[in-house]
Amino acid sequence: VAGNVKQTRTDEPEIPQNPWKSIYTASLQPENGKIYDKKPFRMKCQKGKAYFWCLCGQSKTQPLCDGTHRNPYLNIKFRPIKFTVTEDKEYWLCNCKQTSNRPFCDGTHKREDIQAAVKW
Repeated sequence: VAGNVKQTRTDEPEIPQNPWKSIYTASLQPENGKIYDKKPFRMKCQKGKAYFWCLCGQSKTQPLCDGTHRNPYLNIKFRPIKFTVTEDKEYWLCNCKQTSNRPFCDGTHKREDIQAAVKW
């Protein structure tokens, strides 16, 4: 009987959502920034705290924004994504900047084109 029992994986992590996604228009930017890295960044986030995730891919404090996009000489059109989390824990933030669940990793970095990209 035990051989017929189908096991289901319950240890798959839940992909979080940004509660502020519909409030801040920067979340609606149609394009993605430069690929910064080919793997996500694990970061401890605090419930209710505001964070600004770098979308342009040029921040020196990845995965968070350092204001590089404001430099007029770089002509960067991307704005950072403001986000918060609903509980204190570690989250995987996207570093390839191609996720469709900004700022959280959705596995997009596993695509062949992203893995083949040269880190700038």
